[in-house]
Amino acid sequence: MRVTGFPKNDHSNGWYNILEEHPPACVWEGEGTADWAVIGGGFAGLAAARRLGELRPGDRIVLLEAGRIGENASGRNSGFIIDLPHALSREQPEHDRRQIRINRQAIAWLGDLVEHHQIRCHWSRRGKVHVAARSRARRNLDVMQARLGDLGEDCERWDRGRLAAFLGTDSFADGLFTPGCVLMQPAALVTGLARTMPDNVEIFENSPVREFHDGATKTLVTSTGRLTAPRIILAINGWTSAFGFLGRKLLTIHTFASLTRPLDDAEQKALGGEGDWGTIPAFLGGTTMRYTRDKRLLIRLALRYRPDFTITRRDLATVRRQHVHSLSRRFPMVPRVTFEHTWSGVMCMSRNSVPKCGTLSDGIWAAVCQNGVGAAKGTISGRAVAEMAAGEDTDLVADMAEFEDLQRFPPRFVTTPVMQARILGARLTAGREA
Repeated sequence: MRVTGFPKNDHSNGWYNILEEHPPACVWEGEGTADWAVIGGGFAGLAAARRLGELRPGDRIVLLEAGRIGENASGRNSGFIIDLPHALSREQPEHDRRQIRINRQAIAWLGDLVEHHQIRCHWSRRGKVHVAARSRARRNLDVMQARLGDLGEDCERWDRGRLAAFLGTDSFADGLFTPGCVLMQPAALVTGLARTMPDNVEIFENSPVREFHDGATKTLVTSTGRLTAPRIILAINGWTSAFGFLGRKLLTIHTFASLTRPLDDAEQKALGGEGDWGTIPAFLGGTTMRYTRDKRLLIRLALRYRPDFTITRRDLATVRRQHVHSLSRRFPMVPRVTFEHTWSGVMCMSRNSVPKCGTLSDGIWAAVCQNGVGAAKGTISGRAVAEMAAGEDTDLVADMAEFEDLQRFPPRFVTTPVMQARILGARLTAGREA
């Protein structure tokens, strides 16, 4: 079958563009074979390839990435590795505990890899702060604090003064600090992971799969070659349906971020605060913010539903104006600070907020759909699917098997207006949180 709908990255990703090095891509060329093929070079694909390399040291594992690792979706997020689910359920505490457990396994594994391989990605165990400007958003913090208390999870309620001392801005009236989140530079992390693979793992970039032929041996055709392998792992999130799987079970949302130049010494002093930090809005339509270890401010704000994955320059210009307004409103003490980069990234969602980690058909597995917790859930899904495919019986495999099946979305003619309305509603509801 012909594969269509490739990622349309526009090379605007600030995290990737500020990296010190961009080594040339190694492209798949000619014909060849492998014992395993992994498609997708994000957190899930890199984790799957690494774990297969560890479990099957005598096998050849080939990873194909359509673009550049670090320029793809995993390098475009806001740089949070989150341990807690975005939505906590009072009715299903064991479901929440399982998600927290596996997210923390991902954080621990990534932390070990960062330390062992000395990956320079601004790894920072700073936690995160959920922030609210208005009373309605503060009620969301009340609910979250109560549910974390029911789960026995540590958290601290911060008032305006504590928030201002930590962040340098007094824009927020209330906050809930959770200590388990890690902050990092996502493009630096994923490129570092790619450079430190086991010897039997080979990575090829700028090698999109244009044809896929199933059978006892699977054939992957790129623009410059052909790869055959008996076993394939798909780690491509919303593009899984292009390979004939999970139709109408995955939905993608575009988010947008802007990154400033580094603040100079005087601007750092004017901002104040207590080092690097990250905030999450109490409302879906609110602003996510980072202050990075290299002294940049990041604003993530605005959502778009584009089933064709197309984001235009006009979209980016519109969003950038929103980001400039948000920056100037929250950080008036640094009026000359400007954005150097604005970009979009894609989140993959399921209707019932669960991932897909397991078998699709004979010899084909998937680790997709992390529902906005891509760094942690993608990493652990990739590891788990490799263990499943290799026949390992582990506690992690058992945990991932507990997730229910993905539910199907309505047809696009229904889903599109519903999603557009929900995104507009989130923006209007957020108000001063945006």
